[in-house]
Amino acid sequence: MDRSIPGDNSNYISQPWIDFPIRESNGIEMKKNSLPEHLTRTRFIKTAGAVIGGAAGAYVLYELAPWLNGSAPAAKVRMPLQVRAKGDPLMRELIRFATLAASGHNAQPWIFSVANHVIQIQPDRSRRLPAVDPHDRELWISLGCALENLCIAARKVGLDPEITYPKASDVITVSLIPRKPEEGKLFSSIPFRQNTRFEYDGSRVGAADMRHLLSTPLEEGISLRAFESHSDIEKVLEFVSVGNLSQFEDKPFLDELTRWIRFDKREALASMDGLYSGCMGSLQVPRWIGQKVLGNMAPNQQVDMDATKLRSSSGALAIASTSEDKASWVRTGQVYERLALKMTSMNIKSAFLNQPNEVPEVRGHFRSAFGFGKTLPQLLLRFGYADAMPSSYRRSVDDVILWP
Repeated sequence: MDRSIPGDNSNYISQPWIDFPIRESNGIEMKKNSLPEHLTRTRFIKTAGAVIGGAAGAYVLYELAPWLNGSAPAAKVRMPLQVRAKGDPLMRELIRFATLAASGHNAQPWIFSVANHVIQIQPDRSRRLPAVDPHDRELWISLGCALENLCIAARKVGLDPEITYPKASDVITVSLIPRKPEEGKLFSSIPFRQNTRFEYDGSRVGAADMRHLLSTPLEEGISLRAFESHSDIEKVLEFVSVGNLSQFEDKPFLDELTRWIRFDKREALASMDGLYSGCMGSLQVPRWIGQKVLGNMAPNQQVDMDATKLRSSSGALAIASTSEDKASWVRTGQVYERLALKMTSMNIKSAFLNQPNEVPEVRGHFRSAFGFGKTLPQLLLRFGYADAMPSSYRRSVDDVILWP
């Protein structure tokens, strides 16, 4: 198995349209005498096959655009940080590394404003996910992920970040103060962090590595908990399954998920965001096919697929907070990104499996069943070993920066 560090892929919802079998059609059976006399059944099948094959070939040429280099844009945004840059070019470089953070549906819901040595991060509400995240909890967690990348990159170039967390305002303020450059251990993992959404190889993470992983520094009010035993994993799976059933029976959720899926390379390159099938090794299909399959999918198919994925993992990790507010959500994102970067440095893969925290009723039961007490579970992810996957796309840095 390839244990090399993978490319980035920040999105945490799985790809049901390719992992599930398509339901059989209830179409009308063609009667034998409905064919013209000169068109035998054999000739009909050959003709139909040629038409379908030609259409498929045309689709590959038009939609998948094999002459387009899909890896180049992903690689460009992950180029090494230009540590010798100064002034605005340096601020742009720091923001480029911040945008490599995880975000729900890879929506990249952030805007950065720059003034001297102050960078502010605020939500881009046009990229909200109201169905899966009606209270913007995961949106602020995504901003916290970007904040953590920004802080790690800033320390690398000799700038100490002083953070003002959002309270009444909807802004995270980072004041950058000159200091001695810090060679952080997590910095080199930023371009390679990813959510790896397919099955893992089933092997366990060793005890020493688990202790190292769980020693990840936390933020005020944030805690980390591991589920490694077979019984705990099966218990976690019960809540993931109930969350899946609730979400995949909800039309607004499915509609929102479908809007953020990029079913082929052409779609992904046009938007530079969303959940691109190519980053997960899945078959690329025209949007109309993907929409139809996703719309016809039975909820228990998602349940079965995620059960297989969780059982193939070494375990699961939960991040919880003592408060439910924007600052706590941002701190949750910081801890998650820190944890994900450490796992990347250890060649451990991970993926969000956050259904138990996205459905309010399920979240309450999940909290009680595992004795979280006064803390509130915010994120759930699985981890283990798997092959590397291609990098996902990011919007141009210029599209997310507001200059004075």
